Amino acid sequence: MSNLVGYTPTPIRGTVIAQAVRDADVMGQMQKSFNNFVQSGQIWALLIGLVIGYMIRSLTSYG
Repeated sequence: MSNLVGYTPTPIRGTVIAQAVRDADVMGQMQKSFNNFVQSGQIWALLIGLVIGYMIRSLTSYG
């Protein structure tokens, strides 16, 4: 019946059940990423985009 509909079941191969974790310092990785986000100036782009988006939203909304 499954061949009539065009569905052929495929066996699951190579399923990853567990992975080896090299660096479990999640908070340290988050802090490093945030510091890079601030140092690269992307935070200013985010803030400017939020302000401009809010202004456009307020100009284009009715009521």
